[in-house]
Amino acid sequence: MFRRGEQEERDKPIEAREVRMSEGASTEVTVVGQGARLEGTVLSAGSLRIDGQVKGKITADGDVTLSAQSQVEADISATNVTIAGKFKGNITAKSRAELAKGGRVDGNITAKTLVVSEGATFNGQSLMDQSPTGAAATTTSSSESTKADAATRIEEPAKAR
Repeated sequence: MFRRGEQEERDKPIEAREVRMSEGASTEVTVVGQGARLEGTVLSAGSLRIDGQVKGKITADGDVTLSAQSQVEADISATNVTIAGKFKGNITAKSRAELAKGGRVDGNITAKTLVVSEGATFNGQSLMDQSPTGAAATTTSSSESTKADAATRIEEPAKAR
């Protein structure tokens, strides 16, 4: 229907290979549809896209993406996390956490890289640990990303004596 060279209408289910993300370490994508509501623990060996509602805990070996219509109340642990919907809980991203325009996070974020787009809202604390010595930067924010009233504090690790 939407592919070049495909003339006939689809009369069979979508195959798994048709919903995989770009080449990378983990190419499997699990989709929680817009009308779905899940409560409990969600584990994914690949990436996860949430269009519906989830309450509980989310763990993915790949990326987790919350679309604009999603509503999630959970703790998320993944490689990269992108929030475009409403999220309440804590995020632990091994690499990058991104709050897209219209996204709202009420909770704490731990990641090496944090991106807050204009129009996104972040209420909580961020812990960014990216140095080999373990020095961490902590940011506390309770405003929209367009405001510049967030407090930033750098913490040095305690030295052994």
